[in-house]
Amino acid sequence: MAAKTVSPTTVPAPATEQQAAEPSDGTTSLSEGRSGTQEPAAERGQTSIAGGVVEKIAGLAAREVPGVAALGGSLSRTLGAVRDRVPGGRSGVTRGVKVEVGQKQTAVDLDVVVEYGVPITDVAHEVRENVIAAVERMTGLEVVEVNLSIVDVRLPDEEDPDDEARVR
Repeated sequence: MAAKTVSPTTVPAPATEQQAAEPSDGTTSLSEGRSGTQEPAAERGQTSIAGGVVEKIAGLAAREVPGVAALGGSLSRTLGAVRDRVPGGRSGVTRGVKVEVGQKQTAVDLDVVVEYGVPITDVAHEVRENVIAAVERMTGLEVVEVNLSIVDVRLPDEEDPDDEARVR
């Protein structure tokens, strides 16, 4: 049996571990892109999406669902309310949201506070649908899972630390 000789131009070089890894700045490459004037304009270059972008999209999408009172545990909500009031402080959009972003897929973990009286399983179902739809539509990443931890139930007579007045 004679060995076949394959020209190096017909066999793509295997991706090195360095090439397959996410960039060190916390972003992930969404499309590999190509270069050269012979390529269509839409395919020239690379698109990278930072994990923080996915967190914001997921956080906003989860908050849109009726029955979701807040995201994050009580301590993170309290600290976040203080941080929101500090000039130049970050907004609480990503509070209670963690994501893991890969080359083509992402996974989302949410800490959710629900309103008293709403069916938790229905809220969880709607949150998953809304988060998956928003993240996939806006980023093009495949959402492989959305994990919810119901961390609290907001009672009708409880005040939200985020709703407190700044001045009394």
